[in-house]
Amino acid sequence: MAPETPQKTRKMPEKGLPKNAVIKELETKLQKDFSYDSGKILCSMCTNPHSFAKQIYRKYLEKNLGDPSLFPASAELEQETVTMLGSLLSNPHASGSIVSGGTEANIIALWTARNLAKKKLGEVIVPVSAHHSFDKASDLLNLKLIKVKLNNRFQMDVKATKKAITSKTVAIVGVAGSTGLGVVDPIGELSDLASTNNLYLHVDAAFGGFVLPFFKELGYKALDFDFSLPSVCSITVDPHKMGSSPIPAGGILFRDKSMSESISMKVSYLSGETKESTLLGTRSGASAVAVWALMMHLGTAGYSATVKSCLDLTRKLVKGIKLIDGLDVVTEPIMNIVGIKSDTTDVHLISNELKKHGWAVSLFPEYLRVIVMPHTKTSHIKHFLDNLQTILENLT
Repeated sequence: MAPETPQKTRKMPEKGLPKNAVIKELETKLQKDFSYDSGKILCSMCTNPHSFAKQIYRKYLEKNLGDPSLFPASAELEQETVTMLGSLLSNPHASGSIVSGGTEANIIALWTARNLAKKKLGEVIVPVSAHHSFDKASDLLNLKLIKVKLNNRFQMDVKATKKAITSKTVAIVGVAGSTGLGVVDPIGELSDLASTNNLYLHVDAAFGGFVLPFFKELGYKALDFDFSLPSVCSITVDPHKMGSSPIPAGGILFRDKSMSESISMKVSYLSGETKESTLLGTRSGASAVAVWALMMHLGTAGYSATVKSCLDLTRKLVKGIKLIDGLDVVTEPIMNIVGIKSDTTDVHLISNELKKHGWAVSLFPEYLRVIVMPHTKTSHIKHFLDNLQTILENLT
C-alpha cells in the first residue's frame, strides 16, 4: 500500500493578519478551483447563484431557522417558500422545510417513511440510478436498500419494483431527473403500486423539481411526477440547483403536516413550543430568505425562461454531438442532462483529453455526462464541441 501523503498542518496565527494579506492568500489558493463563469463546468447540477439571491443571502447571514422564537419572521418566510414550492409541485398545502440539500431531504423522507411504517428491519425500494444519498440514508436508519433494474428507457422497472415488494417494504423511491441521464421514472405507475400496497412513495426531484413544472407551457410533454399523483407522500427539490439559489438550499416537502409529525422532536432549551422535523438544529435562515426573494423576483415566467434557454442549448449540444463521427447520445435527453457515448473510442480517454483542455465533465463507466446549466452559454457549447471534434480526430 502506498504511503499516505502527509497532511499539511497550519496553526491559527497568534496575531491576526491584515485583511488584505488574508484576501491575497485566499485568491492565490482558490485559483485551482473551477469557475462557473468560465463556462467549462459541464458536470455540476449547481450553478452560479442569481445575483439578486446572493445580495439577499449576504444581507441576512445571521438568521437561524433553528431558533424560530428569535427569528419568527424568517420562519414565516420559510413556510411561505415551502408553500410556493408546493404550488409549483401541485400542492399549495404542502408542508416541509428548507434544508441543506438533496441528501438531507432524502434522509428526512426515509426517516419519516420508516417511522410511519413502524416495521423492524424495513426495506426501501429504489432504482439502481438513485442518488447515493439513499445509501447514506439506509445506513443511518438501519434500512435495507433494495435496488431494482432499469427498463430500456433507463427508467425504474415497474415490474421489477412490484416483485421487490415484501411485508418489510416501508417505501418506494422514484427519481424525477436521475443523476446520470436526467431520466424521469414512471412515477404514475409507482403511485399506483404504492396505493395498492399501502406504501410510502417518495420522489427525488432534487434536479427536476425546477425543470419539469415548466414543460407544458414550453411545449414539451408534461410528465406526471409530483403531488398531482395521489400516492406521492414527499418530494425532494433543490433550489440551489436549477433554482439558481445560493448553496445550501434544498427542500423537503410533505403532502401534509401530519406526515412529518412522526419525526418531530420538541427542543426543550428553546422558548415556546419549538419542534424540529429536520436533521440539522442550527439552519441557515439566509438560504430560505434568499429562495423566497428569488422566487418572488423571477416568478414562474422567469424560471420558465431559464429552463427554455437550457433546453434550447441542450438541443444544440445534442445536434452537434451527433455530427461528430464516433459519438452519439446514450438516450435522447428529457431535460438538460446529456449522456455521450462512443463506439470507436474509450470514453475514459476522451475524458482525459477534455481535462487537458480545461473542461470539467462527469465520467460514468460507459459514457460522459454533460449538464447544461444557466451559466452555460452558446459560445461555451460551440467551444466544447470544437474541442470534442478535435479530440476524436486525434484519438481515432
